[in-house]
Amino acid sequence: MTQYRRLKGTHDVLPEDGLKWIKVENEIHQLMQVYNYNYMRTPIFEKTSLFARGIGQLTDIVSKEMYSFTDRGGKSLTLKPEMTAPIIRAYLENKLYAQQSLNKLYYISPLFRQENPQAGRLRQFHQFGAEALGSPNPTIDAEIINLALSIYSSLGLKNLTLKINSVGDPICRIPYKKTLQEYIQPNLAKYCSDCQKRFDENPMRILDCKNETCKTLNKDAPKISAHLCDDCKIHYTQLQILLDQLNIKYELDNNLVRGLDYYTRTVFEITSMDLGSQNAICGGGRYDLLAEELGGQPTAAVGFASGIERLLMVMEKQGLLLSEEERLQVFLIPVGEAAQQIITEWLYKLRNAGFRTDMDYLKRSIKAQMREAHRQKTRFVLILGDDELKNKNFSLKFMDKNEQISVPYEQLISFLKSNSE
Repeated sequence: MTQYRRLKGTHDVLPEDGLKWIKVENEIHQLMQVYNYNYMRTPIFEKTSLFARGIGQLTDIVSKEMYSFTDRGGKSLTLKPEMTAPIIRAYLENKLYAQQSLNKLYYISPLFRQENPQAGRLRQFHQFGAEALGSPNPTIDAEIINLALSIYSSLGLKNLTLKINSVGDPICRIPYKKTLQEYIQPNLAKYCSDCQKRFDENPMRILDCKNETCKTLNKDAPKISAHLCDDCKIHYTQLQILLDQLNIKYELDNNLVRGLDYYTRTVFEITSMDLGSQNAICGGGRYDLLAEELGGQPTAAVGFASGIERLLMVMEKQGLLLSEEERLQVFLIPVGEAAQQIITEWLYKLRNAGFRTDMDYLKRSIKAQMREAHRQKTRFVLILGDDELKNKNFSLKFMDKNEQISVPYEQLISFLKSNSE
């Protein structure tokens, strides 16, 4: 008989890891709401043209990595490989701009890219991110960066590096692209095939290449910072002033352009020394042209995205995933048939009171049930036998101290609450 296995580039979140995901996602939800960002979901698949038009035909995502298929109606659909284009599509389609001038949105979502699986990079992966739509002010750029760093700080992450750059706008990029092409042209044949394809239409993407030969060739490439128009210079300078005011440390990285075509002005990455060469856990920037490219009115926009699997890798290496929340609080053991009904009633009373509670469903011996309670790192075991039934109390065992006392029914919940803090 065939034994099915998970597909390459996917993974199962098993019970021992489930609470780690819940911890991270709960922290994301909490911080996003503190910053007044509102939760959104979009469909798992969209029209292929949304990504081809929004992200760019020459990006690796569109040209190499998308999971696209033709449905029974003949439409070309794609499992979403990123979230910004779907968020903008939903923003335009649902006319969120008519409800308020500034929309602050966030998401947690599975995404799909058919790339070569490696540590922290899967074919089905998960991202969280935030998008602020409607303001061209660098203050919102600083808020987006601060939001990402605040989430990491709340999770306890250390040794992170923030890198920022400005990629200008269409006005100042035109002369810069020409200057960059003049620099690259003499050595174009030495660049990788992807960079050669990008040379005519999007030479700035060549600066983003991870090929070691290309990185060496780009070492002395002209910097866009020297070609920014006055408006882009002012925006970039103001962002740095704001980050300084917030005491956020950062590095200026002239070769940082990010991998998507829709970025304008601000781009940034947050990296961790615990991830090796592929060390980015977060990336983002401003994309003021995307809404218009997707058929809407010009809309100033800025956002970030962060991979959850990569975040968990960093947390694991920094010893941040150990949690007392994984412990079972109460395990109930009935002794004899008469106690079974009362125990079942108390099971749900304790759950309704908010205690993580369980009991045995396999009719095992008392000794085996105690072993199960120990396996689940239970804090309290409640035993109910004939004597306890007669006196209307529980024998309560402190598993950490190996002590046992009697607690009357009417005092049980208050006793557990006072001893669980």
